[in-house]
Amino acid sequence: MSILKSYELAREQYAQIGVDTDKAIERLKSIPISIHCWQGDDVAGFESLDGSLDGGLAVTGNYPGKAKTPDQLRADMSFAFSLIPGPKKANIHAFYSEPKSLKVDRDAITPECFDNWADWAIEQKIGLDFNPTCFSHPKSSDGLTLSHPDEGIRNFWIEHCIRSREISEYLGKRTGVRSVNNIWVPDGYKDNCFDKVAPRERLLDSLNKIEAKKLDAKYTRDAVESKVFAVGVEAFTVGSHEFYMGYAMKHPEVMLCLDAGHFHPTEVISNKVSSALLFADEILLHVSRPMRWDSDHVVILDDELMAIGQEIIRNDFEKRVNIALDFFDASINRIAAWVIGTRNTQKALLKAMLEPIDLLKKAEYEFDYTTRLALTEEYKSYPFGAVWDYYCEQMGVPTRDSWFEKVRAYERDVLIKR
Repeated sequence: MSILKSYELAREQYAQIGVDTDKAIERLKSIPISIHCWQGDDVAGFESLDGSLDGGLAVTGNYPGKAKTPDQLRADMSFAFSLIPGPKKANIHAFYSEPKSLKVDRDAITPECFDNWADWAIEQKIGLDFNPTCFSHPKSSDGLTLSHPDEGIRNFWIEHCIRSREISEYLGKRTGVRSVNNIWVPDGYKDNCFDKVAPRERLLDSLNKIEAKKLDAKYTRDAVESKVFAVGVEAFTVGSHEFYMGYAMKHPEVMLCLDAGHFHPTEVISNKVSSALLFADEILLHVSRPMRWDSDHVVILDDELMAIGQEIIRNDFEKRVNIALDFFDASINRIAAWVIGTRNTQKALLKAMLEPIDLLKKAEYEFDYTTRLALTEEYKSYPFGAVWDYYCEQMGVPTRDSWFEKVRAYERDVLIKR
């Protein structure tokens, strides 16, 4: 059966429960997904040949084809984007900088160091999000950056973050799309610490200095990201959820970032979105897949991803939630990882759009929990896949699993030769 015929049958079936599939598709077309560059090079950056990681980050696997230059990384992302429907942004880190002459340390980076990225984004018709890189550097080797007791080291990272904010604003102006600048630091201790207050006081002071200059909100906005723990900082994380939540509430110009892998194993961010948005106008959402800890697995269409999509769509939060991806897996084809994760995130949003929201809310308001459960379960088997296929065809990208053969061909013709 053709994709169009399948869609027409699905449209009729959804119409019977009051769902307009055409409107759902148009709604999905308006939601950009920020796709992270570090899946393509294993979070290594291009500052040094060894690309060593620290700060609680770990990438496993050695699948062939890792991007070794910024041009290779941009080419890989461009190819991945051609297989993903809908609006997109690219999320880059400060250590993907390309200075025009000699090597520039992170406290001296300038907007011009990212002109190649801006030029590429304009060509791709996408926006760029940004992150300061407060890890994998000699001045982060103690495990502390913005909370370091040494004022000189702390000032180095403050200056780096100040410059990152300015770069984010520049990228927003160049592309015409607001850039989100997300601040995450790996600061913490491996074993039990004696003083938890002083590091947090220093982090607070550093953030206040970083945020002192007001930038144009049309082009950039900052976010702060917490983490419960990481490798090497298992006992104490300076930037905890409570710390950053408090900071974002007291400084409403700064968004709170919720990362799917940065909480205790029994916590899920789908249950935090509505609470956060009662007090904040916007949040940044990092969609990942933790497995026992913050292991950043490629996003699959599991219960939590669908719950995240439902929380956003059922409450009309898509204009207030900045959706970004954050995972990396070097044990599989890196481009396939991008495509799988992004398409699954979009599928979760579309699936939520195909629920008869008003009908189910009415049942809940009337305490008719039997109807709520029965219909919610029945709608799970409605022909969502036919709507997704039609959306992909409309957007000019491969439908179903046909994208995978294109990735295999790219691997054979490009990646394997690196």
